[in-house]
Amino acid sequence: MRRLDKEILSLAGPSILANITVPLVGMVDIAVVGHLGAAAVRGGGNALTTAALIGGISIGSMLFDLLYWGFGFLRTGTGGLAAQAFGRREKAGSGPDADHARRDEADVLARAVGIAMLSGLALIAVQWLFLRFAFLFIGCSPEVEALAMRYFRIRIWAAPATLSLFAFKGWFIGMQDTVSAMRADLLVNGLNMAASAALAFGTPLGYDGVAAGTVIAQWSGLLFAAGVVATKYRGAVFAGYTLQDARRALRTDARAFFSMNMDLILRSVGMIAVYIGFTVLSARFGDALLSASAIIMKLMMVFSYFTDGFAYAGEALTGRAIGLQDSPMLRQTVRSTFAWSMGVVGLFLVLYGAFGLPMVRLMTSDPAVVDTCRPFLPWLLLMPLVGCPAFTWDGIFTGAAATRPMRDGTLLSAVGFFGIWLLGRSLAGAFGGLGGDRPVQLLMAAYFAHLLIRSVWLHAAYRKQVPGRIAGN
Repeated sequence: MRRLDKEILSLAGPSILANITVPLVGMVDIAVVGHLGAAAVRGGGNALTTAALIGGISIGSMLFDLLYWGFGFLRTGTGGLAAQAFGRREKAGSGPDADHARRDEADVLARAVGIAMLSGLALIAVQWLFLRFAFLFIGCSPEVEALAMRYFRIRIWAAPATLSLFAFKGWFIGMQDTVSAMRADLLVNGLNMAASAALAFGTPLGYDGVAAGTVIAQWSGLLFAAGVVATKYRGAVFAGYTLQDARRALRTDARAFFSMNMDLILRSVGMIAVYIGFTVLSARFGDALLSASAIIMKLMMVFSYFTDGFAYAGEALTGRAIGLQDSPMLRQTVRSTFAWSMGVVGLFLVLYGAFGLPMVRLMTSDPAVVDTCRPFLPWLLLMPLVGCPAFTWDGIFTGAAATRPMRDGTLLSAVGFFGIWLLGRSLAGAFGGLGGDRPVQLLMAAYFAHLLIRSVWLHAAYRKQVPGRIAGN
């Protein structure tokens, strides 16, 4: 095995292990409320169904995706900048250039965490306005709306910690340290699952315990990540770095940081539009289809967290190669990252084909919800084929800080998603309308199309946008 392949595996392995727990959190949340029963919702009455409970978690989680995806630049932008600074320091060896690169590494983290904390506090302050505005557009049953709002009002208190963890994770990846990122993720996600289940089943909180468990886990993860930086990087990066330096980085560079990451912010808008559109549109066709689509979406995204492990490795090594100005390393990174990530596709085609329905049954014991999920299982075999290239290219482009093609591809794919939905709905009107499971089948087709557009766009943009960031290419 080549040295670069070993580096990819050493970076991807911890990320994959940590990423496995990410979809498990959502799956456990759904599984917990799927087995709770209406009696576990304080003041909720006995008219609540399992589908309503799952729908409440789905809409509540969607609201946080709507909030947080706009801050995705705190991870992606931080990771690319840190990786390039790391490469510059490695190339410099010692001396003034190395000291300057080291200061850049520290500034990247200080600025990102400062912005994250301030943004999280602002989100807490505007939560009432956000909920009022969001439910002007989200169509769901009154029971689902009430459950989603009570979930949101508890979990929002984790916002500063959640956004700060975005910054820490991106910085760790950029510093070629996916082990620290993994440990933080494992702590947060493991504690999230354990605390949510314990509080839901073992205390009077019931349904509210799911959100409370998330709050506990996020703040615990932030304390852990800060502790890692204070111990592991205090001498290597932060020697002589003061609170005044951090304030300077935040005060003088925050505007430039936002400006530089505006492409990533707009990219997040496109991703939010697709994801929120999927959930909002499926909610219009009843709690059963909403809960089924939520479960299938969670299962579909399991493979992406494996692929993302190699995308993170590609991000770290691409940024490092550009910092080193090493063209052969860049080319080998792209080839090897794709070879490993496409291997993930083959693995999941087998897993989804053999265990798709048992996975659904793990998430709910309600026979009606399980039966509703059955017609959508074939999509589990199609999404990885177009999703894997899209996610892998994201890592390469992030490491290169080539954000404009990422922005354009995502916005174009959002147009494709809604275009397929509108076209399909129009054609369905001529053939009996959107009855039965057709609405969600059409949404699945639109989601597939948006992934395909992203993959093709970034593939076409690579040669023009990435190699040229190394002098002489």
